[in-house]
Amino acid sequence: MAVKIRLKRMGAKKSPFYRIVVADARSPRDGRQIETVGTYNPLTVPATVEINEELALKWLTDGAKPSDTVRNLFSEQGIMEKFHNAKYSK
Repeated sequence: MAVKIRLKRMGAKKSPFYRIVVADARSPRDGRQIETVGTYNPLTVPATVEINEELALKWLTDGAKPSDTVRNLFSEQGIMEKFHNAKYSK
């Protein structure tokens, strides 16, 4: 089963709000999810990003692949750097 970390769109029309979720790659964008890792609100200035770092690192080490947007959000928060250091520091 291929697992991805991606955005799930919530909110009303013209006012999107996203949840960062772990889901099976075959499930639809707003469909079934395994776990919620955080939230992302692009409408605030600056954009609000809340991520549970422990859960994100757990899923990354278990092999979940982040989408391009989620990878950028993780990089801004420093999570990708921690994952890289944990993976290759031996």
